[in-house]
Amino acid sequence: MAVGGSWIADGILDRTQTPDGHELALHHRNGVFTVRIDGHELISSRGRGSEEALADVGCRWLGDTARPQVLVGGLGIGYTLRAALDRLPRRAEVTVVELFTHVVRWNRGLLGALVGYPLDDPRVTVALGDVLGVVAIEHGRYDAILLDVDNGPDTPVVEGNRRLYEPQGLACLRSALAPSGVLAVWSAGDVPEFVDRLQATGFTVETVAIPVAGVARHIVYLARRTD
Repeated sequence: MAVGGSWIADGILDRTQTPDGHELALHHRNGVFTVRIDGHELISSRGRGSEEALADVGCRWLGDTARPQVLVGGLGIGYTLRAALDRLPRRAEVTVVELFTHVVRWNRGLLGALVGYPLDDPRVTVALGDVLGVVAIEHGRYDAILLDVDNGPDTPVVEGNRRLYEPQGLACLRSALAPSGVLAVWSAGDVPEFVDRLQATGFTVETVAIPVAGVARHIVYLARRTD
């Protein structure tokens, strides 16, 4: 397959060890790119609908905000970021938080070619680290936080991410939102107890089902701070 004028072979294109000892790798086969951890697929270039839906659901509430502040948690292949940029005004400011340096590097190269190199957009700032480490020092800043760092609130990619979905982590995310801000969380499936946690933290919650291949569905949890 040719990407950006270069021929891409099948197989493992690059790999690295995560801080907790797992293998993170970029694969390519028959025109499809996948990011895998210990051989298990995390994200794939085959489908982008639910990642784009995350941006659509999270950004639609910004209305006529002239200079929205948006945080995208988890870069992946860049589909959510690309979709958010396409929906946001020229004066928006977008912070992308990514745990893995290699994922950022892949997005500046092969993966970026799939989505128009969104990291080159002047509205974008990249923050390396975990989401809680970034939002912990922010209070009332973000109009929208879009989270796609795991396969869902009950299946974190790295164990440290579990804190995001627990009461203390959710309270931290809520504190980082502007008074009318929204938190949108992607999930591979429905996790009803997560809705309970969001509501207990002071969010008004809507569960948005995203069809996948006409049969399965992914979920976007839209949690609004209303105070």
